[in-house]
Amino acid sequence: MPTDPAPMGAGAGPAGASMPVDPDAPSRVPLGRHVSSIVRERWDILAVIAAGGALGSAARYGAGVLWPHDPSEIAWSTLVVNVVGGFLLGLLMVFVNDVWPPHRYVRPFLGVGVLGGFTTFSTYMLDTHALLAAGRPPVALLYLLGTLVVGLVAVWLGILVGRGAAAVSRTRRARRDHREGAS
Repeated sequence: MPTDPAPMGAGAGPAGASMPVDPDAPSRVPLGRHVSSIVRERWDILAVIAAGGALGSAARYGAGVLWPHDPSEIAWSTLVVNVVGGFLLGLLMVFVNDVWPPHRYVRPFLGVGVLGGFTTFSTYMLDTHALLAAGRPPVALLYLLGTLVVGLVAVWLGILVGRGAAAVSRTRRARRDHREGAS
């Protein structure tokens, strides 16, 4: 029985199945490699994530200040922020993966940083706990499950809107290229 299995490289999955490759991740990380060497090599990615996270977190904080709630009520600001963030994440992933040319900083800055800082699972859980502590278990359950379902639907809608926008853009570009080629 092997005690030290070889790490899977990017694109390798169970039983050799082809998996999507994350362009932001190193293709292979040798076992036993010290974390500090990885941080030294990818400090720029960490910096753009931190900058994006600061912006996203500030926007989320602003939403909470503008739309405060009592702990015994549904936290509408948190719900709206998470749903809007889910929609934007679905939209972003279509553009990052299917439309825009690859760029080292776009997904870490916008996806992980801005939208990761903007959306908030921890506050969603604290809000659910506050509803339970206020003696409102049915409302807490509705908030818990409703946010999850509506958030997933928002991601799906973001993907659909992104794909639709990409298709319209491709059609317009093809028509423009055809007109320019015909003249």
